[in-house]
Amino acid sequence: MNQTVVITGASAGIGRATARLYAGRGANVVLIARGRAGLDAAAKEVEALGGRPLVQVADVAEPDQVEAAASAAEEYFGPIDVWINCAFSTVFAPFEEITPKEYRRATEVTYLGFVNGTRTALKRMLPRDRGTIVQVGSALGERSVPLQSVYCGAKHAINGFTSSLRTELLHRGSAVHVTIAQMPAVNTPQFSWVTTRLPRHPQPVPPIYQPEVAARGVVHAADHPRRKQYYVGATTLATIWANRLFPALLDRYLARTGFDSQQTDRRPPTGESNLFAPVDGTEGTDHEAHGIFDEVAHRRSLQAALARHPAAVASALAVGAAATAGAALGRRGGPGASGHGGALRPGRVRRRG
Repeated sequence: MNQTVVITGASAGIGRATARLYAGRGANVVLIARGRAGLDAAAKEVEALGGRPLVQVADVAEPDQVEAAASAAEEYFGPIDVWINCAFSTVFAPFEEITPKEYRRATEVTYLGFVNGTRTALKRMLPRDRGTIVQVGSALGERSVPLQSVYCGAKHAINGFTSSLRTELLHRGSAVHVTIAQMPAVNTPQFSWVTTRLPRHPQPVPPIYQPEVAARGVVHAADHPRRKQYYVGATTLATIWANRLFPALLDRYLARTGFDSQQTDRRPPTGESNLFAPVDGTEGTDHEAHGIFDEVAHRRSLQAALARHPAAVASALAVGAAATAGAALGRRGGPGASGHGGALRPGRVRRRG
């Protein structure tokens, strides 16, 4: 039986790329976002790739709209198997330049949107005692950077909210799972439609990955939800551990470099932002999955690929260690190394690699 998967923020970026992957599996894909043009284009892609789409125009900051979308999904496809929270909006600016109205709106979408989606999914999954919720997180949910106080605050909140929820599910012995896929910098269209007060065009902090790298991480997390979180991209892992080990040093480093590294040499975008209204409305333009950084974005992540195949990695390491040990024994030489009269002394062989 084909999975039924709900994806918020499905009209562009990581959500759009994730929808394509599920479509390739023949899944029923429920596409939620505010912008009709992007949703309709995503639906055509899902259908072309072998999936069954259902478009639901909804603002995730509005609980009633999220609830209505979920009800429509289950009426059309049946029970929801996977719910992926991915929608967000933000502001690039120093904190004091962000208005209270902007701050509230971005937080309601980026944090409370995840809360609303999770609540709606649990309402259906808990009585059936099955289902998976994936939160699309960020390395910035643990290590904040300048100029993104709204986004970093929301992603930190998502981590705390999800950890609390996970312990509640464990307490009740529920078979419903919730996990987080922590993302690196990704080439999405958000940097061209974001609300910004920077003197230059915003960009993700390099290195930048394509949305397909992120999407593979999301799908893997949904397939293996018992781990509390997954790290996508070596920079995600490095950022989180650097913050845990050297937070004060990282503060000073980001104070020096964080402003320039988040801006290109281009002029800032001149179009409308998507904070209060979609930029791909009924008569709008489809912005697709990718942003403007295709020339520098990585299509693969070795770390992410290895993380998806831990058993194979462990086996390869074991084989490598055994081979290295065998070579070391051979170099010790002669008949003793072959087991004829020369016992190996404990603790003398050092594994390499």
